[in-house]
Amino acid sequence: MTLLPERGALLGTLRHRGFRQLAVGRCLTYFGNAMAPIALAFAVLDLGGSAVEVGIVVGARSIANAALLLFGGLLADRLPRALVLQGASVAAALAQAAVAATLLLGSATLPVLVLLSVVNGAVSAVSIPASAALVPQTVPPYELRAANALARMGLNAGMIAGASLGGMLTALVNPGWGLACNAVAFLAAAAGYRAAGRALARAPHTASTPEAGQKTEQKAERAHPWRELREGWTEFTSRTWVWVVVLQFFVVNAVSAGGIQVLGPTIADSTFGRTAWGFVLATQMAGALVGGVLVARSRARHALRIGVAVVALDALPLLALAQSADVVLLMAAMFVNGIAIEQFGVAWDLSLQENIPQDRLARVYSYDALGSTIALPVGEMVAGPLAERVGPRPTMLGGVALVAAVTAAALCSRDVRSLTTRSGTEPAPPSAGKAGPPEQTAPSTQPPQPEQAEQPAQPAESAEGPEATTFDRI
Repeated sequence: MTLLPERGALLGTLRHRGFRQLAVGRCLTYFGNAMAPIALAFAVLDLGGSAVEVGIVVGARSIANAALLLFGGLLADRLPRALVLQGASVAAALAQAAVAATLLLGSATLPVLVLLSVVNGAVSAVSIPASAALVPQTVPPYELRAANALARMGLNAGMIAGASLGGMLTALVNPGWGLACNAVAFLAAAAGYRAAGRALARAPHTASTPEAGQKTEQKAERAHPWRELREGWTEFTSRTWVWVVVLQFFVVNAVSAGGIQVLGPTIADSTFGRTAWGFVLATQMAGALVGGVLVARSRARHALRIGVAVVALDALPLLALAQSADVVLLMAAMFVNGIAIEQFGVAWDLSLQENIPQDRLARVYSYDALGSTIALPVGEMVAGPLAERVGPRPTMLGGVALVAAVTAAALCSRDVRSLTTRSGTEPAPPSAGKAGPPEQTAPSTQPPQPEQAEQPAQPAESAEGPEATTFDRI
């Protein structure tokens, strides 16, 4: 039996109410996040800005994001993660509404857009670790692969809608209307996270925070932020596969940010148009949806090796932009790239969730996100001046070479190549001691939960604790 039934592998995870509500909230968040960069980039261009100024505004958000990621991870390991997500979503809604108001009232200036981008980046930094770390609290360990795949399919659906609508709104009306839609989406996401938190709190087997019960007392004894950050750093650096892949994405994300987020809108504005650019980005997300179905049904044991290898396909959109402004060619490249992104994304989430202790997972995610995104401001701010000096085509081709080189370097790591996965390789393992997958005995992977002491048939907590050192991803 190499494949689980599709319903069991994907739709079956929706029976867990907490997971359902979390997936809805994340989908709406990514809808807003996909629309925001498009609307913001074209808002800068409408103000008479150049590619350099687009890079400054977009890069300001990334700088704030990178600066506060560790704080976000620490916060998510200390407070109820659903509550952290609610607060971040409300703050994001207010920030987006402020940007929209300045654009619609005609009072927007470059410094104002930079300031509000910083606020948006700070809010995003708080939500990223909490969002990813909450998933394993909502489903049983053997459903983690399917849950991650389905959740990411929801994210991609949100990004498809956000990118498409963002392109159309900026082409037809003021970009401020796109940001106003963002504000509404973030408020709806906050409602979804609130429902998820309430569902988890009501479930007898789950708690929405790693500090539940006895863990609260243990954390109180060592509630020193620097010590907790050091603990997260130890978890991060003790696994070679983690920091090797993060270094790979340090380069890949910088190249993609400069090529797709800065030069892409500039090229689109002077060639095939804004609406087409929105659909180009949506095509990438459509590819990711297809990739999600494929990876959910995959039982490859070396998922990370495959995921890291296909990251090389991030070079395809850059190559297409460098070679021509043909929209069909660019959409094909983005579609293939979307499939590849999802292969890697699910493998990485599953790796971290299976091998990092739950009460430290958000901090490891924050170090991961920091390492993977800290180069984004550099890529975004360097791409414009470099393209003006040497031309867009040489800049894009240089990015292609960098992506290929760092991917090859990551595959030289034996730990990356030999990493294996457990989730989904058996039809329904560890929970077997409890008469099959119960109604809602899902998050048995949560080490922080005192209830688990009453479940002798669930060693998953320790098995996925500090000693399990065989997995990775962003």
